[in-house]
Amino acid sequence: MSNHKTFKALVVEETDDGEFKKSIRERNVSDLPENDLLIEVHYSSLNYKDAMSAAGNKRITKHYPHTPGIDAAGIVVSDKSGTFKAGQEVVVFGYDLGMDTDGGLGQMISIPADWAVECPSSLTIKEAMIYGTGGLTAALSIQKLEKMGAKPEDGPVAVTGATGGVGSISIAILSQLGYEVIAFSGKPEQSDYLKELGASEVRHRDTINEVGNKPAGRELWANAIDTIGGDYLANLLKQTKAGGAVTSCGLASGAEFSMTVLPFITRAVSLLGIDSVYIPLADKKAIWQRVATDMKLPNLENYGEEITLEQTPEYLDRFIASKTVGRYVVNLRG
Repeated sequence: MSNHKTFKALVVEETDDGEFKKSIRERNVSDLPENDLLIEVHYSSLNYKDAMSAAGNKRITKHYPHTPGIDAAGIVVSDKSGTFKAGQEVVVFGYDLGMDTDGGLGQMISIPADWAVECPSSLTIKEAMIYGTGGLTAALSIQKLEKMGAKPEDGPVAVTGATGGVGSISIAILSQLGYEVIAFSGKPEQSDYLKELGASEVRHRDTINEVGNKPAGRELWANAIDTIGGDYLANLLKQTKAGGAVTSCGLASGAEFSMTVLPFITRAVSLLGIDSVYIPLADKKAIWQRVATDMKLPNLENYGEEITLEQTPEYLDRFIASKTVGRYVVNLRG
């Protein structure tokens, strides 16, 4: 282990003219918040929420200077609560990490002990970060569809935002579990990539909206995972088969949508909310066991591009410009 007095971190600062500037800085461990669990971070991953925090979105991060990073995986340095032992491998997702608590895009974090879970023995800490919050959200979405009775023989599952972190892992896990997947993307040039992930068909996302203002359309898919919100979510629901369900976890296309209640009361379609931030620790541990077993993807390395801490400012800008594909894993020690 390295010395635990100073460490490198991405720091976002607000300038006098209201701009937000990203740089890699040396920081002191004594600057971190007073919490029980001190972790040496080896890997993090990039999520849309990190990009928004790095761009100065005050709904996510109120106070700057700040280190984003809602995901972290690493090795316990010390734990005053006695929950973990020094040297244990742990993963951290959600809660306030990377929001107003300095996050995983720094080589050290200090957090409450109940934010961390032990890394499952069948996953390396790097593999855990290839999943990251995006993969965790994908797994939770699929599990919720299963709880509502979804089975592969019911018919295809539609996935929006297919090239994104949640979308790409959703396609891969669904395909592995035997589902037929229709991938919807605004990046048709990524069709081959989406088929490699396991999509049986790739369509342009705007085709979802061809149903227009009709209260309901033809029943085209058994279930759906929506990662973008807005009209896409409303129009997915209008075209879901009777008894099917649509999960919602994102708002890149907008936080509002408008529709009638007809799909709910004439087709018994369900809308299912997915939260990966504040879910109870027991549920988080349970979904991790699935990610490490029946939802574990072969050749996990293929699902995430590894980058360095120094590359994170440029890659976070790519999220804002909608120029990302798949998952990005940050090697903080490489």
